[in-house]
Amino acid sequence: MMVGTENLKRILDQICRDKGIDRSLLISAIEDAVSAAVRKKYGSRREIEVQFNDELGEVEVFQYRTVVDEVLDEETEISLEDARKLDPEFELDDDVGEKLDNIADLGRIAAQSAKQVIIHRMRDAERDVIYDMYRDREGSIVNGIVQRFERGDMIINLGRTDAVLPRDAQIPKRSYKQGDRIRAYLQEVRRDAREAGRFRDAQLILSRTCNEFLIKLFEMEVPEIAEGIVKIMGAAREPGFRAKIAVSSIESDVDPVGACVGLKGSRVQNVVQELQGERIDIVPWSPDPAKYVYNALAPAEVSMVIVEEERKALLVVVPDDQLSLAIGRQGQNVRLASRLLGWKIDVKSEQRYNNLENPAYRDLVAVEGVDEALADRLFAAGVSTPQALAAMDAEELMTVARVDPERAQALQAAARALAPAEPAAGEPAAVEPPAADTAPADEAEAGPETPADDQE
Repeated sequence: MMVGTENLKRILDQICRDKGIDRSLLISAIEDAVSAAVRKKYGSRREIEVQFNDELGEVEVFQYRTVVDEVLDEETEISLEDARKLDPEFELDDDVGEKLDNIADLGRIAAQSAKQVIIHRMRDAERDVIYDMYRDREGSIVNGIVQRFERGDMIINLGRTDAVLPRDAQIPKRSYKQGDRIRAYLQEVRRDAREAGRFRDAQLILSRTCNEFLIKLFEMEVPEIAEGIVKIMGAAREPGFRAKIAVSSIESDVDPVGACVGLKGSRVQNVVQELQGERIDIVPWSPDPAKYVYNALAPAEVSMVIVEEERKALLVVVPDDQLSLAIGRQGQNVRLASRLLGWKIDVKSEQRYNNLENPAYRDLVAVEGVDEALADRLFAAGVSTPQALAAMDAEELMTVARVDPERAQALQAAARALAPAEPAAGEPAAVEPPAADTAPADEAEAGPETPADDQE
């Protein structure tokens, strides 16, 4: 038990210095802890006062009792005779304070309780210190050293305290080991660590996958951004693989894209290196969504854009040979562009768009189970109407549509339900289908990306 020890003052000073805890808070915690221990041993009915004597470096405990003629309760009362042995001037109803000298050994259980109180108060005080230290740094980049790993989460030492970099906030391509230096975005600072859920005692939550990390890296690398001349208007990432940022300039003579790229690409390459090779497309921002999407889908060329303001949707038509490039590997390019704009983007080749202008093609797409990719294959095989689909040989349909027998039967049943009666004599024949789309969107998404898509 730390009560009455000559080293207490030195210990207090060291804790305050190492942890940055206010000395008065720590002394208050010790006094409360000792008070709890004394009450546990001597009973809660006693009026106890605990004080830390800074000169002596020890904790003093005083018991207060009321002076009475006849003592009925020794824990709260003292006789006038006994009181005057302590001080001849005591009178009835006075409060007599006595220093307890036999508190060095408060008992194992009481001492343990006191220890727990001290530890709890110290932790609360330390959390307050950490919160005050880092709350103004929330939303900035911090530097640290990888301390350890816990179930995939990374514990980062920031010097005064540890922070958590969750598993899902780590860039998948890079693996760190203990002792490595690391930079991350300080995403959240919590006053009460218990709110951190699975992160246990963590108050500081980091991220390397959020869009803000990318933006802050560019602010550090590009002076024009830090000065407010160039502004980052939006960002979208698939961490470790590809990202897009939109930039604008408040000065007409400053090229925002060039400023971010830097001389021979030096600025953007520094960011790419920090993100472990994540490719970054820097595009000019525009308030016009049609012009904006032209830039966002680069390096693909765009033939036409149809804007639907109410739905916040864009229909983008590209040359047939640009479809794969516009969509990107597994739809990555168009997906990032959609996130960057905050609009839904539907990319179609010129051939498919022309097909959609054909009433017969639209009738075919209206058949349940027939999407645009399947309609392309049917048109290429000369099947241009629901009637023709219903009349196809089952084996031929399976070959053309690339489906199993059950799916083929379902398609023909849906076509028969939708197909009008056979045309009477003299009615015009169905319109001949145009040539098949050379690069259907679904095939482009699944197929390999052209080399041009790898350009920055």
